[in-house]
Amino acid sequence: MIFYLVITILLVLIDQIVKILVERHMFFGDTISIIDGFLHLTYVQNRGIAFGIFQGKVDIISIATVIAIIGIIVYFLKNVKKSNLFEKAAYVFIISGAVGNMIDRLTRGYVVDMIDFRGIWSFVFNIADVYINLGVILLLLDLLLKRRKD
Repeated sequence: MIFYLVITILLVLIDQIVKILVERHMFFGDTISIIDGFLHLTYVQNRGIAFGIFQGKVDIISIATVIAIIGIIVYFLKNVKKSNLFEKAAYVFIISGAVGNMIDRLTRGYVVDMIDFRGIWSFVFNIADVYINLGVILLLLDLLLKRRKD
């Protein structure tokens, strides 16, 4: 159990360090081209949730997020012994991402976003968002592998 806690803390630290670096070295709205026309580093303050929905509803989002985080942690703790590696990794990623974004909401009043794939879509996201999506992908992959096995 300590292993999963350490990994979660490490992932949250990585997320927070990147966000701090963006805030210290960029102005709101600044963009740096990494791959011209495709990948940029753009400093955005998201006062909503995924894809910018629920803008300005930080209180409601924060309460819902805390409840979701607690629920996921309780589920993970109850099922960790019977979970396989995909499930364990998935929940560690999802919890890490949710906690990383929750820290932003509680300390800043917004979530710092910076990853800007202009060649794919117009949304800007962050490392915590990547963790959450990776966790969901791992859960779906696990589900597909279990169904195929059955």
